Amino acid sequence: MNHLLQPSGIIPAMVTPFDADQQIDEAALRQLTRRLIDANVHGLFCLGTNGEFFSLSFDEKLRVAEIVLEETQGRLPVYVGAGCTSTKESIELAVRLESMGADALSVITPYFLTYTQQELLTHFRMIAEATELPVLLYNIPARTGNSLQPQTVKELSKVPNIVGIKDSSGSFDTILQYIEVAGKNFSVLAGTDSLILPTLMAGGHGAIAATANVFPEVVKSIYDLWEHGELEQAELQQRKLRALRNAFSMGTLPSVLKEAMSMIGLPAGQPRLPVQPLNASAKEELGRVMDTYLVERN
Repeated sequence: MNHLLQPSGIIPAMVTPFDADQQIDEAALRQLTRRLIDANVHGLFCLGTNGEFFSLSFDEKLRVAEIVLEETQGRLPVYVGAGCTSTKESIELAVRLESMGADALSVITPYFLTYTQQELLTHFRMIAEATELPVLLYNIPARTGNSLQPQTVKELSKVPNIVGIKDSSGSFDTILQYIEVAGKNFSVLAGTDSLILPTLMAGGHGAIAATANVFPEVVKSIYDLWEHGELEQAELQQRKLRALRNAFSMGTLPSVLKEAMSMIGLPAGQPRLPVQPLNASAKEELGRVMDTYLVERN
């Protein structure tokens, strides 16, 4: 049964490639999906923040999910972002994604307004009740203005099909609190790529990682090395991500990520406006970061 899925391992937070007309580049999305599957990652996550879900229409979201599911063919679990600003629309999207064959849903806290913890509790409970799919909570307060408190997560972890949380707060302390309150059957995943190894060592289950669009093998090796008890090597791989992760601040999300992908020959296109591509000096700086990676890998 689906709801027994325990999210774990390295799950890339996929970008949504666009063509020159700012439309979904279906061929590029298929190519990216296949490349990540070939890297033996543990799942795929589409329609997250780096997938620019907030710039996509309802129908476009369904199309992205459909393409990723078609290419994946059940070879690994596909997590799809279903969170919208209202409970009603989130439920409508969740129900559609379930009927399309998604393996699990990720639901971001609603955004724009600041909500009480009670409002967030009700929101997540209603979405979880509307579907039989496993639901992963998604906490990213810097983007949404809303933070899921540990006590709220503890309550939500009692809902049978709410199976875990992706935390992109950037706060290791928050991750530790979630691990402490929710019990070992509840998956706590790092959404901040610099915290993958610390999260695993603290009892978390893995990561939903944006840098895995660029270097899936490096990101996955952190998990594999940790699993084999090779912590020094895992730390070395974790450190490799630092420069790319730090480079994210050079542009508005996900412009740096898409540019890095272009630099290694992956068609990601530009972000959707109003996000603009990197300027020339940022591109040059990112080029230097990427050169260092490529030298290290060869």
